[in-house]
Amino acid sequence: MGNSIKNVFDAILKYGHDEDFYPQDSDTFEPTDAPAGSPEKIEILRRRIEMGQPLWHNKDRSDFSGLTGAIRPRE
Repeated sequence: MGNSIKNVFDAILKYGHDEDFYPQDSDTFEPTDAPAGSPEKIEILRRRIEMGQPLWHNKDRSDFSGLTGAIRPRE
């Protein structure tokens, strides 16, 4: 049996924890107009984590106003 990680506790033992992580603002930390849950917003959040930035910007989009969605006609 290899040294595989089977749960979060194994990962913490192997890699440590993030309790001492403090996100840093930088010149590249900008708000996004991407709606919550969209692939674009998820990618932006992923990049923020990767760059050590806070997840949420206080000027990120906070609602769905002005957006349109696909409408399927009734059969």
